[in-house]
Amino acid sequence: MCGIAGQVLSSGVVTESALASMSSRLTHRGPEDTGFYIHHHGSGSFGIAHTRLAIIDLAGGHQPIFDAAKRYAIVCNGEIYNFPELRAELEARGQKFSCDSDSEVALQAYAAWGRASFKRLNGMFAFALYDHQQRELWLVRDRLGIKPLYYAVLPDRVLFGSELKALLPQMPKVDVSEAALAQYFQNQHSSGEDTIVRGIRRVLPGEALRIDADLRIERHRYWSALDVQPRQLSEADALAEWDALIDQVMREHVRSDVPYGLFLSGGVDSAVLLALLSQRQREPIRTYSIGYADVQMRDELDQAGMIAQRFGALHTPIRLTRQAVFHRLPRAVWAADDLMRDYACLPTLALAEAASHDLKVIFSGEGGDEAFAGYGRYRPDWSERLYKSIRFPGSGGFRVRGELDAAWTRRLFIPELQPYLAAHRAPVITAWGSTPRQWSELQRRQYTDLVTNLPDDLLVKSDRMLMSWSVEGRVPFVDHRVVEFGLSLPDSLKVSRSAGKVFIKRWAERYIPRDHLWQPKRGFHVPVGEWLNGEFVRGLADRLPNSEAIRRWCQPQAVRELLAGDTALRSREIWSLMQFAIWHRLFIERPDQRPGADEDPLAWI
Repeated sequence: MCGIAGQVLSSGVVTESALASMSSRLTHRGPEDTGFYIHHHGSGSFGIAHTRLAIIDLAGGHQPIFDAAKRYAIVCNGEIYNFPELRAELEARGQKFSCDSDSEVALQAYAAWGRASFKRLNGMFAFALYDHQQRELWLVRDRLGIKPLYYAVLPDRVLFGSELKALLPQMPKVDVSEAALAQYFQNQHSSGEDTIVRGIRRVLPGEALRIDADLRIERHRYWSALDVQPRQLSEADALAEWDALIDQVMREHVRSDVPYGLFLSGGVDSAVLLALLSQRQREPIRTYSIGYADVQMRDELDQAGMIAQRFGALHTPIRLTRQAVFHRLPRAVWAADDLMRDYACLPTLALAEAASHDLKVIFSGEGGDEAFAGYGRYRPDWSERLYKSIRFPGSGGFRVRGELDAAWTRRLFIPELQPYLAAHRAPVITAWGSTPRQWSELQRRQYTDLVTNLPDDLLVKSDRMLMSWSVEGRVPFVDHRVVEFGLSLPDSLKVSRSAGKVFIKRWAERYIPRDHLWQPKRGFHVPVGEWLNGEFVRGLADRLPNSEAIRRWCQPQAVRELLAGDTALRSREIWSLMQFAIWHRLFIERPDQRPGADEDPLAWI
């Protein structure tokens, strides 16, 4: 697991100091090693940088990696899980390897098969591969967007990196994108190619970009969930196929030269992972769970503890206070990088911090709900579905409601932002409209989440919170083969009138008690509404309306009125504004600052 960055200049020289400036902002992703490479071609030049967290081939694996003829150079972030099988096939073809790194397999695979090699890689990855002979750079991101990759096209250069913060020092100007900001407020994150920073774009999941020496860019889609064909499988046939598939996926995912553990909630997905991991390791699996002190909301520590005990895990329960949660906010905003409001970032950051003292690799259950239809929103009441479909044409009635109260939205934000706020449904409508007609409505809902909420919220949370503590996160339910299998299943195997994720729950009954599997889904909640009161809100009322971000994009008087009202009822609005103010300070006003692990959020507004 690593950080990558680089530049392609159509004219002029890439300097090592510029690469060092970019990579220095990625040392949390790879604190153990740094590497640079610069190549001059004609009037232009090319440079790449790498920061390393060693997981495979601890002694070797320094990057950039080159082939024997020095035609290709690669820097890679992530894991190629099927690297042993690919390496054996490539060696049989006569390819020569210089180390045991899985990243070199990606390079040698490209040397052998060209861009067709991208489809042969199983894993989570984002890499930059340079071809000296063709003077072209490939930027490649894994199929579901587990690993991040950003780029910016400027008049004389293309910049790229694992996180926004690596590109910011090289940008001539850093401005907020109105469309992305509106999506953040209404959807809690932005989706699609454009990011919160105008001019910086995402390489989309399943996409490869070819950039030549003249900065011409070709986009290649090498995988899409839209190619999945619905199947009419019996439950018996589906169970047999799943047994073989999950065995192969887990066999690949546990490949590591360092120990691994698991984030264990009180839900289904992490319990299933613990059962599967326990089959593959004799020693107890280290597990970590989060709960909260002094709140009325029920947490999942008891359920997680019971599952940990059942499988003999070495379990670490963590109970957070309000201060422990709130004081992680500046670090979480800095770590998330791309502006997003997901309360679950805060406990995930605490889990990552605890795990970092013991491990470098953590498994978690992200993706299970999307692949196997676990969310309640996948089985709405028919009348609600019809009403929303009519009111919001083109959306299927799915994910149409904004996060913030409509009346407050009209009052809080400046007139220039209002049209963008009204258009916040665009990513969902685009995703919904691209789905094949032969798909069921359930499959269309799954797909829409798979290309919006999963890569731009849940996987951002998983990757950034863990990598901020130099921990690699592995998410087997986001393996493309698992997603393809789950998406293709008949609806009747995934949902019933009262439950989601039916297939996985029935399959898991052989390992996990029924009462745990079939309990109502609670989700990974954080009691922000209970905690947002008292002295903290009074301090927020003094600072927030005067924030540079708020004065630029909001109506300060409306913000004061919001904070003077029922703060528990309006916690989403308040938290969104507060987090944006902190993000703006860290990324726009003072981009060289890095908050510590325990910081008063009011001091960062």
